[in-house]
Amino acid sequence: MAENGEFSFAHGGAKSATAVAVPNGLPKIQTRGEKKPENGICHDDSAPPVKAKTIDELHSLQKKRSAPTTPIKDGSQQGSAAFAAISEEDRQKLQLQSISASLASLTRETGPKVVRGDPARKAEATKVNVEHHHYPTPTISVSDSSLKFTHVLYNLSPAELYEQAIKYEKGSFITSTGALATMSGAKTGRSPRDKRVVKDETTANELWWGKGSPNIEMDEHTFLVNRERAVDYLNSLDKVFVNDQFLNWDPEHRIKVRIVSARAYHSLFMHNMCIRPTPEELEDFGTPDFTIYNAGQFACNRYTHYMTSSTSIDLNLARKEMVILGTQYAGEMKKGLFSVMHYLMPKRNILSLHSGSNMGKDGDVALFFGLSGTGKTTLSTDHNRLLIGDDEHCWSENGISNIEGGCYAKCIDLSKEKEPDIWNAIKFGTVLENIVFDEHTREVDYSDKSVTENTRASYPIEYIPNAKLPCVGPHPKNVILLACDAFGVLPPVSKLTLPQTMYHFISGYTALVAGTEEGVKEPQATFSACFGAAFIMLHPTKYAAMLAEKMQSHGATGWLVNTGWSGGRYGVGKRIKLAYTRKIIDAIHSGSLLKVNYKKTDVFGLEIPTEIEGVPPEILDPINTWAEKEDYKETLLKLAGLFRKNFEVFANYKIGQDGNLTDEILAAGPNF
Repeated sequence: MAENGEFSFAHGGAKSATAVAVPNGLPKIQTRGEKKPENGICHDDSAPPVKAKTIDELHSLQKKRSAPTTPIKDGSQQGSAAFAAISEEDRQKLQLQSISASLASLTRETGPKVVRGDPARKAEATKVNVEHHHYPTPTISVSDSSLKFTHVLYNLSPAELYEQAIKYEKGSFITSTGALATMSGAKTGRSPRDKRVVKDETTANELWWGKGSPNIEMDEHTFLVNRERAVDYLNSLDKVFVNDQFLNWDPEHRIKVRIVSARAYHSLFMHNMCIRPTPEELEDFGTPDFTIYNAGQFACNRYTHYMTSSTSIDLNLARKEMVILGTQYAGEMKKGLFSVMHYLMPKRNILSLHSGSNMGKDGDVALFFGLSGTGKTTLSTDHNRLLIGDDEHCWSENGISNIEGGCYAKCIDLSKEKEPDIWNAIKFGTVLENIVFDEHTREVDYSDKSVTENTRASYPIEYIPNAKLPCVGPHPKNVILLACDAFGVLPPVSKLTLPQTMYHFISGYTALVAGTEEGVKEPQATFSACFGAAFIMLHPTKYAAMLAEKMQSHGATGWLVNTGWSGGRYGVGKRIKLAYTRKIIDAIHSGSLLKVNYKKTDVFGLEIPTEIEGVPPEILDPINTWAEKEDYKETLLKLAGLFRKNFEVFANYKIGQDGNLTDEILAAGPNF
């Protein structure tokens, strides 16, 4: 043996090793210091051998099974009674039975046979789910689907969903920042004309129907036909994705939702957009309050009554179910659940709102309402304030709460300079819809509209650095209605009375710029009741009355902020500088805008401040910025007429004692 402990070949009188002759003439090396193994093999003992006999067995050691995070609860603890004081094995059985019941056909006695796990990894499926899940023999005809197992991929993690999407879904790629790029197929936006609600004895009286309403009716039978079509499609698949999640961050008023879908893209999208339950909450989830059946890859039957295309998004409020056929656009699930909240929450005297919300360091909360292009996202995202949420909220007796667990941001022309928070949120776990990227570097070109202009990013709200977690806050101090007035006649900011707040809330005004035709650019007024007409279920005046009642009870102030044009309409005047608008919003937050002098405008009767620090006083009254005063008055009357015409559909709906509240709202509109 050499001094360093290594062996060497025997030369001359060396005694460190012995060479033994072997048939091929090469010496067989033997080392001293250790007893020769019985099998004559020299081992490398630098690490213990792996506990596997095959490569497959070795790879199976790479992942360990998730263990329960809480001890088994006894009956005295809160939680679902069905899930209390049972073993983990029995809990999984009950969970699968619940999912099977959700997927049950209405024409057969039982739900499908379900088992947890990826069918591509059958060896990993938990045996208990198969061996102890028995079904009676159907008394009706036996179908192929009743003879097979449907594998349930239950509440998968983003990493697992990435694997599923990339392996099985065409058009799924990882971008250079780690986001999952996906395609939604032929539909790259919502299909409001294909969204229907079951009209029964209850909803006939409760919901808003008729002219101006987003609610298109269908009957119970047609819904069940479409439900059967969706369920049969999902049951025909080898696997389905199931998400059990929550809506509403207020624990007293949260809703349990179950989403059954066929695509990993849809499952990851809803993982981001709904509130993600903790492992403890998931163990006691029980039966959902509402279920979505997303069979969007399968078209509806156009010969079915009420169907006008191959797409149908159907809500049944009595059955607490939603069916999606013929569209893979994920936003249908998000906004479908928002519609459900617009129905369920007012029943609890909770106001559901299509708004952004943030909170200052002193706990002062502001709500931001505004249609596309008004700056709602930009103005509600303020690094000096905490973001409660960017899109959907509830106002209850406890204060404000975000409905969602994530954000769904527009990506067209996105840049790090304009929207740094959204830019930085596009990383692992984020879903990027219908974007275009470099085939080699996978860098996204956010200016490319080749697929659609409606490119989107879905990510958890905690990806925003200044998100308020949990996403709840006290009662709002300010309610800010944003309008991008391309006519250039609304003041940059107005303080509203309660009736005026209700009037402008119901109107939901902004103006879009129409395309150029023979060199003429004409603004186009757009009205969306409650700043979200496509999603409301009740008559707009009901939401407005609730808003006024809550504002009055908690001392909130209403504001109308114009982020549009000044000094003339689009093409003549200039857009109000963002820096000025931010100064206005800052003055609202600080309360300083309540302490200045005001004067009233003509026609709309708006109270406008005479001065705001950092804002040129001449722009506060729009008539001052118009060179041609007569043109200003003519344009002002034109816009007032558009407001009045839009409000005709609401004027005959009486609310309050003897309809007096309706009269107050009408009186708060333009007077000319």
